[in-house]
Amino acid sequence: MDLYNIIKKPLISEKDFELIERENKLVVLVDRRATKHQIKEAIEKLYNVKVEKVNTLITPRGTKKAYVKLSEFDDAADIASKMGLF
Repeated sequence: MDLYNIIKKPLISEKDFELIERENKLVVLVDRRATKHQIKEAIEKLYNVKVEKVNTLITPRGTKKAYVKLSEFDDAADIASKMGLF
């Protein structure tokens, strides 16, 4: 899969902003066929950060959501601003 096709769009709910501020996590919608390893690789290469952990879930609507925990040296708020959230 192409890196640009794995990450579809960032999510911007109130809960997602709290995760950015408190836990240094990003929440993004991803391609349903993407694995955790592919999601990690795409985030690391596209935004030049180190990813510690990726958790995924399939929503009731059938889309796949990924919670991406960044290393303590990278700031999720900076990456969110690069994605256009702030």
